[in-house]
Amino acid sequence: MSDLEELRKAIVKFTQERDWDQFHNGKDLALALSIEAAELNEAFLWKDAKDVNVEKVKEELADIVNYAILIADKYDLDIKQIVLDKIRRNAEKYPVDKAYGSAKKYNEL
Repeated sequence: MSDLEELRKAIVKFTQERDWDQFHNGKDLALALSIEAAELNEAFLWKDAKDVNVEKVKEELADIVNYAILIADKYDLDIKQIVLDKIRRNAEKYPVDKAYGSAKKYNEL
C-alpha cells in the first residue's frame, strides 16, 4: 500500500468513525481547506519567514493535506495521477529554457 493510500484510509476511517462524512460534501471540504490555508498564512503574518513557528506550520499543513485528501476521496481522484498530470502541464507552460530562475507567469516568459 502506498503512503498516500495509507493516509487516505486513515483519514476516511477517522471521519467515518465520527459520522462526519455527512458534513463532507465537496463545497464544504473546499471551504475548510481554504480556511486552513488562511490559518497557515496567519502563521507567517507580520514575521520574517525564518521566524515562523514551525509547530504551527506543521499543524496547519496537516489540516490542509487532510482536507485535500478528503476532497480527492470524495471525487474518487487518484492524487498521484492528478499531481503528475499537473506537473506535466506546468512543464509545458514553463519550459526550463524560458522559466529557469524566473518568477514570471507563463504568458510573460
